[in-house]
Amino acid sequence: MSSTFSLDAIDLKLLDLLQRDATVPLAQLAEAVNLSSTPCWRRIQRLKAEGVIRCQVALLDPALVNVAVTVIVTVRTSVHTEAWFESFRATCEAIPEVVEFYRMSGDIDYLLRVVVPDIKAYDAVYKRLITGTNLHDVSSSFAMEQLKFTTALPLKYVA
Repeated sequence: MSSTFSLDAIDLKLLDLLQRDATVPLAQLAEAVNLSSTPCWRRIQRLKAEGVIRCQVALLDPALVNVAVTVIVTVRTSVHTEAWFESFRATCEAIPEVVEFYRMSGDIDYLLRVVVPDIKAYDAVYKRLITGTNLHDVSSSFAMEQLKFTTALPLKYVA
């Protein structure tokens, strides 16, 4: 986002609506923010051009695509070189079951969210993670129940 770009109340309302359902028809969005269709469309295009809206995707039901098991994986390493990191990042990026990957502060170096159909499938992912990668400790926790899930970001912090 450029330093001269700012978001007003209409932008925030549009973003809130689009985060919850990006398939809402333009006319309905425009009505919800008290604009006609053309100015509403222009705002959405500006939000895309500025990078506020990065992309629009379809969220799938994990159970219906057979990846209902969520595994939270924590990784610690004793190697902290750029070469090691690039190798580990490439490994994680090459595994489609790794849907989130974070470098952490504190006792854990990396955190991954993995989705699989079952423990056997996770074991295959685990073996891919550790092959050729010098890891000090890998810990896996299986989610028993999803209590909250959203992709909508809170907008109350926008200046």
